Amino acid sequence: MSDAALGTNHSANNGAASEPLIAADGIPLKQKLAKTTRRMKMQAFLLTVPLVLFLLVSFVLPIGQMLYRSVHNPTGSNVMPNFAVAIKNWDGQGLPSEEIFEVFVKDMALARKNREVGKTIGNLATRVNYEIPGARSLFTKSARRAGRITEGPYKEALFAIDKRWENPHIWLTLQRVTKDFTAAFYLAATDQKYDEAGNIVWADELYQIYLPILWKTIWLSALITALCFIIAYPVAYLLSTLPLRTSNLLMILVLLPFWTSLLVRTSAWIAMLQTEGIINNIFVYLGFISDENRIQMIYNMTGTVIAMVHILLPFMILPLYSVMKTIPPSYMRAARSMGASGTYSFVKVYFPQTVPGIAAGTLLVFILAIGYYITPALVGGNDGLLISNLIADHIKKTLNWSLGAALGTILLTVVLIFYWLYNKLVGVDNLKFG
Repeated sequence: MSDAALGTNHSANNGAASEPLIAADGIPLKQKLAKTTRRMKMQAFLLTVPLVLFLLVSFVLPIGQMLYRSVHNPTGSNVMPNFAVAIKNWDGQGLPSEEIFEVFVKDMALARKNREVGKTIGNLATRVNYEIPGARSLFTKSARRAGRITEGPYKEALFAIDKRWENPHIWLTLQRVTKDFTAAFYLAATDQKYDEAGNIVWADELYQIYLPILWKTIWLSALITALCFIIAYPVAYLLSTLPLRTSNLLMILVLLPFWTSLLVRTSAWIAMLQTEGIINNIFVYLGFISDENRIQMIYNMTGTVIAMVHILLPFMILPLYSVMKTIPPSYMRAARSMGASGTYSFVKVYFPQTVPGIAAGTLLVFILAIGYYITPALVGGNDGLLISNLIADHIKKTLNWSLGAALGTILLTVVLIFYWLYNKLVGVDNLKFG
């Protein structure tokens, strides 16, 4: 074949190779593949949209609102908008100027007449009362008389109503509370406050309640988690080694609490733990204690621990059981056949393989325990209350939502720190539920 013919054939082959592959419907294969990939990605995204919306509405937005509420409190600027602007640039030395006093008196008189929700003088009085106990009476008394002050000097007129207006601490506090964003609620949540000079100091020992209860919550949650582990480990081991028919029957007993209302279970513990309850009656009948020395096991820390261990125990058993069930019995037999004792085989062979289940169970129980509310509220009394009960109290009773949000944020931070430490020590990737 001549060189010219070879060149012609080579050019024809290169032309055929450069032509795009065509699908049966005439569309280039590369373009059709890209279109199919886009359609599959869109279908996958649409399938996850309900879950994303659910997480956004039920998780992300509430937590975001809590974080925002913990630092945002526009009560002062809503009640006295002109005064909030006037005192913003005050240097904090001595007392404010006569002009600021004039704006304050006029805003107070208007707020006294206001009936709009969230903009009455009572709202401002309550807000200031959070930082200066007893200040509410000062505001309500002065607001009733502020309308009679029609001309200056406004400073002397306000002092004539109540001498407490001569205290610079009141005006420093007003300057802080008329700002929309404040860290005061985080200070209160950590038992700190502003002194009369505006410095951050520890609150009086009598009013230091939040940090002690937070530490007690963490300690009780750790104790409950440890007790659940001590009880759950042998139970899960027994369930995993028994024949399937027997273990399934016993598993029903483990799951039975999930089929009963939490309120019913807690109420049952109230009936059992009270001084005239079942447990004390049994102890008296068996002669362990006298009738006059019945044990106080309810409305204290003891009742909280007992009831919460019972309620959270299944959350420890199930992860342990699901991991133990996957461990072949032949491992222990192999260790024994090589001369290892039963205890040594268990410690060196069996127990390390259950660590993922232990990690999952302890993490689950601790996080549930640290935020538990119903059981401590019913059986804990004053001694067994947890930080979650104080958060609920501020949200429902005192209506100090910002302080409740600050406490909730601190609790969330504690859980995240615990999760971070757990990830460093154990590794979240090692958690297994089966």
